[in-house]
Amino acid sequence: MPVAKPLHVFNRLIGSLPRKEHATLIAHCEPVELLFGKVLCESGRPFRYLYFPLSGFISMVITSGTHQPLELALIGNEGMLGATKVLGLNTAPSRAVVQGSGSALRISPQHLSQVLQECPRLLSVIKRYVYMLMTQLAQNIACGHFHEVEPRLARWLLMSHDRAHSDHLELTHDFLANMLGVRRSGITLAAGALQLRKLIHYSRGHITILDRQGLEAAACECYAELDKAHIEPFRHSDRTD
Repeated sequence: MPVAKPLHVFNRLIGSLPRKEHATLIAHCEPVELLFGKVLCESGRPFRYLYFPLSGFISMVITSGTHQPLELALIGNEGMLGATKVLGLNTAPSRAVVQGSGSALRISPQHLSQVLQECPRLLSVIKRYVYMLMTQLAQNIACGHFHEVEPRLARWLLMSHDRAHSDHLELTHDFLANMLGVRRSGITLAAGALQLRKLIHYSRGHITILDRQGLEAAACECYAELDKAHIEPFRHSDRTD
């Protein structure tokens, strides 16, 4: 396996590690591009690779029969795909699809197992990240049950904006309807209302965030709760050399 050259890492999990653990992990990773629409794993199948996004983001989705995929959680440079490996499992709990193109570091499950034996801080941080994913999953379920489409759409756009590192998002109405588990007509009305308030601009699959602060005010309280949860994996894991 080719060893990755040292590079400036923008993944928060990796960036929080002590220098020695940071170097150990990087030495077993390789840089790859995350291409929009690429399926990185399938539910119930073994992981081929685990991913630490540097830019772009990944959706964990669930499928059921003839229904369209429903999003469970988003993974950006705050975390990793395959965190359940620390539980002793190498089976993907859901399908993972690249929803925002970018770059990542990837590592094989076997190499991560070796690294975890040498890196106690990494093990601790990933365990905390698993907690964060569970929190995101629970919050998304509650959000889908209790909140209207417009504030849910605002929340999803904010979460994507956080991970895309860009004001411009490539998102069609059909895609957003699938991710939120609602009808396309609901997304059309919600996106139109946000555009009317000059919070976003939407045109043929292109969404531009115009007013981040206004979008936060339009979102349901779930965004603030999820934003707090993102801090948890790093609360006691500030990098020390």
